Amino acid sequence: MLDINTLKFDEKGLIPAIVVDATSKKVLTLAYMNKESLEISIKEQKTCFFSRSRQELWRKGETSGNFQHIVSITADCDRDALTVLVNKEGPACHTGTDSCFNDTVFESDENHAFSIEGLYDLLVGRKTDKPEGSYTTYLFEKGIDKILKKVGEECTEVIIAGKADDKAETVYEIADLAYHVMVLMVEMGISVDDIKKELASRHIIDHKVKQEKMTK
Repeated sequence: MLDINTLKFDEKGLIPAIVVDATSKKVLTLAYMNKESLEISIKEQKTCFFSRSRQELWRKGETSGNFQHIVSITADCDRDALTVLVNKEGPACHTGTDSCFNDTVFESDENHAFSIEGLYDLLVGRKTDKPEGSYTTYLFEKGIDKILKKVGEECTEVIIAGKADDKAETVYEIADLAYHVMVLMVEMGISVDDIKKELASRHIIDHKVKQEKMTK
């Protein structure tokens, strides 16, 4: 572990802290810490910042209840900035939004960033708007039985490709399966966060089991 005394605070005794959602990896906010607030954050495992406007410490969630539980704190290579990975309760921004970063300054028409959340939102739009000629629209119109049938078919295709030890084909079929599973999720009102939280809970259980085995 890095000694916090080796961090480089600025002339006002502050260091920028970029807060990131541990689940979605979305940047939530940029705040500042001094040595005392950093020590409090580490001790309490909840974010505590230094308010430059009020010139005082403030614990995130102290008045709003929107606490940020710290998973890890990492310094950059120059040790003059921090990334704080958190599990959050409620909105990160004082305006009530999930993140403080909401206003787009520029968006390229040529370069696109893919994300599972972005695909999920697209599928939600297909279910709501039902554009004509869309395969996704077709699935939603046919309903749950058709969607489940496709999930089953794609499971079989993954098994066949995997058994043939064909990596490229297996990747292709897993992508097909993932798409149809996400259509099922949208149909049933299951969010990406629901799945991530379930997987996270299993990771914690698995970690505890490993520790128990090691101590025996």
